[in-house]
Amino acid sequence: MASKPQKMPKVAKVKDKSPAELQITAEQLLREAKERELEIVPPPPRQKISDPEELQEYRLKKRRAFEDSIRKNRGNISNWIKYAKWEEEQQEIRRARSVYERALDVDHRNITLWLKYAEMEMRSRQVNHARNVWDRAVTILPRANQFWYKYTYMEEMLKNTAGSRQVFERWMEWEPEEQAWLTYIKFELRYKELDRARAVYERFVYVHPQPKNWIKYARFEEGHSYIQSARRVYERSTQFFGDDHFDESLYIAFSKFEEGQKEHDRARAIYRYALDHMPKEKCLSLYNEYTRHEKKYGDKSSIDDVITSKRKFQYEEAVQNNPHDYDTWFDYVRMLEADGNVDLIRETYEKAIACIPPIKEKRHWRRYIYLWIYYAVFEELTTRDNERARQVYQMCLRLIPHKVFTFAEMWLLYAKFEIRQKDLAAARKSLGQAIGMCPKHKLFRGYIDLEIKLREFDRCRKLYEKWAEFDPENCKMWIQYATLEAVLNDTDRARGIYELSIAQPRLDMPEYLWKSYIDFEVEQEEWDRVIHLYERLLERTNHVKVWISNARCRYSMPVPDNVVQARGVFQRANRSLRSCQEKEQRLMLLESWTEFEEEAGDSDSLEQVKKLIPHKVTRRRPVTANDGSQTRWEEYIDYTFPDDEAAKPSLLLLAKAKEWAKKQKEQKDSEENTEGQMDES
Repeated sequence: MASKPQKMPKVAKVKDKSPAELQITAEQLLREAKERELEIVPPPPRQKISDPEELQEYRLKKRRAFEDSIRKNRGNISNWIKYAKWEEEQQEIRRARSVYERALDVDHRNITLWLKYAEMEMRSRQVNHARNVWDRAVTILPRANQFWYKYTYMEEMLKNTAGSRQVFERWMEWEPEEQAWLTYIKFELRYKELDRARAVYERFVYVHPQPKNWIKYARFEEGHSYIQSARRVYERSTQFFGDDHFDESLYIAFSKFEEGQKEHDRARAIYRYALDHMPKEKCLSLYNEYTRHEKKYGDKSSIDDVITSKRKFQYEEAVQNNPHDYDTWFDYVRMLEADGNVDLIRETYEKAIACIPPIKEKRHWRRYIYLWIYYAVFEELTTRDNERARQVYQMCLRLIPHKVFTFAEMWLLYAKFEIRQKDLAAARKSLGQAIGMCPKHKLFRGYIDLEIKLREFDRCRKLYEKWAEFDPENCKMWIQYATLEAVLNDTDRARGIYELSIAQPRLDMPEYLWKSYIDFEVEQEEWDRVIHLYERLLERTNHVKVWISNARCRYSMPVPDNVVQARGVFQRANRSLRSCQEKEQRLMLLESWTEFEEEAGDSDSLEQVKKLIPHKVTRRRPVTANDGSQTRWEEYIDYTFPDDEAAKPSLLLLAKAKEWAKKQKEQKDSEENTEGQMDES
């Protein structure tokens, strides 16, 4: 019979191919499947076994199920453990032991399996079997501390102290972690075996050489009243760690131990030794404990030492963070100088001056140079080591980049130092070298003052000549040079210096130079020269103060017509300042003239001067912005002088306007009077 052609099943057509609003992922499908497996299933009914045959059938069924599950997944240790536990519940210890052995053949490094096996033997009171299991376990897995803990605990529970100690010794051969050693020590202490515990501690601190373990060892000795032994342990620990591996906790514990034994000197010595040898950044707690100890048991000097040590630590930490903080270096050195430790002070100075500013700019070097100065002064005054002080000065002068900038104060201090050492040639040599390398006004001034004190005036003249070549515009230098010659009564030479100075094309303060020259001639009472100087000065400047000074000088001259000459100067000044744009200068002149007339003149001359006093007038002027546009108007005070011809037309117009307004007012008043008389009649 011919087979009919097979029809293909009809496939439903999908009309809407857009994605569904709620998307389901593969992860959700798997999670839902898992949740459905975990749904609460009613437990199987309890089976009551009534005869041995039924029991054997039940056991056979369960064993077959366990064997099948083991066969399916041999590496799943939980199945083996369940199997062995079920056999144990059936009192089939040999079968359970056989299951554990088979499981160990599968995975002999499973810690849980060994633990369950040994616990089963202990529950069954099979001591020798349990020992056998523990021995095999610690042999195969000696780093599994659980085996050793449980093994020793079992032996101790069995009152087998020697066996437990033997297990501990086997364990210690593997050099386990710290807790294992401490457990061994506690075991010996429970049986009052102090010597054995001490021996364990001896091995322990070398296997785990941490400071905390040495501290535990020392406290063990102290706790059992072995004070000397505890002290020896602390001393051995400090020797063991040496100077390369300092630990502040060890020294703190050592010091507190001595403090507890009322050995305060020992505790203080330990603190100081640790503070002197440990890095400063690692002993902050040590400082605090030392401070606490001294405040509690020390005297005033020891407390001061503690505070000084703490400040020293703070300063060292600050300069380590910022070695160019020279103010901190200053404070640090001052504190050390108060203690008086010369070697430490020198060492600190050397460290400080080694911190050279990185930039060759004078503002960065100003504070740094003072370190050298303080260092040299310390060597000279405190240690009296003059040769070392000289070396400090010379090293500093070699270090300064004189081609970029210099410090005149350093040269002068070095020269004064050599003078104090009665070496005048070295002082002159250093100052001459300074002027040749980097001439400065302060250097010239200091060198000249030195020679003046030594009464070497010829050298002073040579120095002033060098100074004049270096800076001919310095008016102060010319005045001092001329003053020196005047003090030496060399009038012609002083006058020549003044003439040379005012002949310079440029001067920084010419008014002071002219005033000094005029005062010099006044002191010499050379009145003709004074008048001539004023006339020469007025050719150069028309300043009102020069005119006033000239007039006052004429008035003070011991001549009969001094008042007339002074008045003539005021009149010339008034005519000269009439064209001056600054009217305040002319007003100042007139005020000074008025004071002069009140002092030396008569009423007529005073009245004439008062007629020249200007009137104040308030005016307005536009204020322009930077772009030239007019922004606003401002008021200002202007002065109108009666004798100013430029102001006369405006004054005449103003007078006529006032006269017209006065006439209008009088006419109005007369008309009002006439109307009043007519009303009354």
